[in-house]
Amino acid sequence: SYAQVMAAGGNPIMITGESGTGKELVAKGIHQAGPMPQGPFVAVNVSAIPASMFESQFFGHAKGAFTGAEAPYRGYFEQADGGTLFLDEIGELPVGLQSKLLRVLEEKSFYPLGAAKPIWVDVRVISASNRNLNKACQEGNFRLDLFYRLKSAHIHLPPLAERPGDIPFLARHFLKKACGQHKKDVQGFSAEA
Repeated sequence: SYAQVMAAGGNPIMITGESGTGKELVAKGIHQAGPMPQGPFVAVNVSAIPASMFESQFFGHAKGAFTGAEAPYRGYFEQADGGTLFLDEIGELPVGLQSKLLRVLEEKSFYPLGAAKPIWVDVRVISASNRNLNKACQEGNFRLDLFYRLKSAHIHLPPLAERPGDIPFLARHFLKKACGQHKKDVQGFSAEA
């Protein structure tokens, strides 16, 4: 199917849909079906990263790069090397930082803060947004070149109310997750549930 081809290809994928539609779960599935399933899956909520910390969080820093940098730090791109970097809420990334992300996607390398040598990475990027990024591009709030770089392929997830057939799968997934967390062994749901 088309989804399997997208997953196997290793190209960037954009997942859109309302909050709570399961974008991260789909991203994990794509990672597992992709060319580097044994590699790390690093999920980042872009909206939770302060602009002043963007470079340090995404690209890392060398020891002594700034006050308080007492040890080197591997940023999200380096942590995801050989795997997948999931950028959730990518539409919240300030325009001024979008060019820095675009450059890494184009070059596949970056300089950690305070470092003299670049780091090269092999990372698949999956991004997600609940915003209309086409409209954000038209309004100048999202770079069109970054949008196209992130959207080699596109998956739109409709609200769960429009896909009730997914409910049993999701219920089993969350049951399994809860059983693991609470060390219980519940086999499934009754027909009534």
